[in-house]
Amino acid sequence: MEKLTWKEAFWGGPGPSRKRDLITLYLKGFLMGIADLIPGVSGGTIAFITGIYEDLLNAIATVNKEVIFKILKFQWKTAAHEMHLKILLPILGGILTAIFSLAKLMHFLLNNHPIPTWGLFFGLITASIIIVGKDLDKTHRIHSPTNILWIIIGVVVGYGLVSLIPVHTPENLFFIFLCGVIGITAMILPGISGSFILLILGKYEFITASVKDPFHGNNIITLLVFGCGSVTGLLGFSKILNYLLKHFRKNTLAFLVGLLIGTLKKLWPWKEVLESTVIRGKTRVLREQNFFPADMSFDTLFVFGIMLVGFLAIIFMEYASNHKRTSS
Repeated sequence: MEKLTWKEAFWGGPGPSRKRDLITLYLKGFLMGIADLIPGVSGGTIAFITGIYEDLLNAIATVNKEVIFKILKFQWKTAAHEMHLKILLPILGGILTAIFSLAKLMHFLLNNHPIPTWGLFFGLITASIIIVGKDLDKTHRIHSPTNILWIIIGVVVGYGLVSLIPVHTPENLFFIFLCGVIGITAMILPGISGSFILLILGKYEFITASVKDPFHGNNIITLLVFGCGSVTGLLGFSKILNYLLKHFRKNTLAFLVGLLIGTLKKLWPWKEVLESTVIRGKTRVLREQNFFPADMSFDTLFVFGIMLVGFLAIIFMEYASNHKRTSS
């Protein structure tokens, strides 16, 4: 098998055979990367609504202990032939491109135009709830008592997670590794934002600062350790999710619908700060509450318009994905 060329190892493995499909996967990965930058939006949600979620989990599952042993034995072409590289590489490439090219833009938008930015995210996730719910209702009755119970559990978990208070935590390498494990677990789970989990762990700005300037100080070490934690968490948790979707699909989908509903609290753009504190020279919000704007000014209507744009963008994306699957 090692007599294979790299080209044969790549194109002979599982996955799409057309370059156009690889570009499509790259673009979907790019959208996932944008989502993963934003506290409150999950890259897993984007993967789900663009129709690549289960393919992605299956592809990650091919990175098993046999493949890892072959990599350690320097049988790289054999390992590459057995992995779903034609799925993993385009998606991973898109994610990394978005993270490294748009980190500064996301920081700018969230710091300087927070209300319309969160309004866009609110529209995106609201549409996602409808799409995930529709997927559940195709094969299972979404209104069945069991599904309702799992939706409620998901709502409680999602609402509880986004209600947690961001804390200050250590910056040693072990904790950075642990943040990578926990963060990637959330990133691939629709409804829970890995970025928000990092915010709760007090490491969102620390990690994104390293991403924005990777060659400053010890930032490259931080990113490598965080990356190792992410790979560890990804290989472990993706297998659990894959198992749940194959054996407990309706319960898992119902739970994911609930998670999305529960996390909407975090995405509502209009908030009033009730309590804050200053940690290391930066203001941290400890408690806040959502409110509905009393006036229908141009700015308010603009935000509602942005919400609608985000909502329709996801609906169109899902329609285009379904149309492509039925026509192929």
